[in-house]
Amino acid sequence: MARYKYVDKSQGLFLTVDLQNQLIPGTFEYTLNELIDKKLDLSIFDRRYKNDETGASAIEPRVLLKIIIYCYSLGIITSRKIARMCETHMIVKALADDIEPHCTTISNFVSTMSEEVEVLFTEILMVCQE
Repeated sequence: MARYKYVDKSQGLFLTVDLQNQLIPGTFEYTLNELIDKKLDLSIFDRRYKNDETGASAIEPRVLLKIIIYCYSLGIITSRKIARMCETHMIVKALADDIEPHCTTISNFVSTMSEEVEVLFTEILMVCQE
């Protein structure tokens, strides 16, 4: 009878992964990352955050924008599923800089930042036209 190497699947596997290497030039996620990080003025979100003297630090709007837009492009639209993607999907982890926002953070951002996002989409169209 054939003998095969024993594989112990009960132990976790630790891998070293450089998240930024997951964003390959020429892909949608790479373009999205570059566009939001380097081309857009996200200062329009600053007026909504009043935690400079008190309160917890906030997740940067650029991170939330990237994960929401990317997940929407995949057809994932619920905040719980987006939050789960931040925990399990390597591309989303790379876009989020390994930050795992709670589903309520994602939901609040989507529901309260519609005016700012509308302005950004206009800016995105102008950048794409260049």
